[in-house]
Amino acid sequence: MQRTESGADGDWIVRPVTATQTTKMYRCPGCDHEIRPGTAHVVAWPADDLGTVADRRHWHTACWSARTRRGPTPRRR
Repeated sequence: MQRTESGADGDWIVRPVTATQTTKMYRCPGCDHEIRPGTAHVVAWPADDLGTVADRRHWHTACWSARTRRGPTPRRR
């Protein structure tokens, strides 16, 4: 079940991912921390992108909700 969200940063397709659907580890662009298997989160991509896999990003749900207030965190090296 996906939805379209509009914000100051554009229009996004957002798909919730349940904890039971999460089998791989991802890195959240909002906080640069891992999203571990078994953690519910969201996948988002630009609405004008038609959902190509390369542009999808996995976000912690709270980080996605706060993205317009703080922006993405630079990756640690």
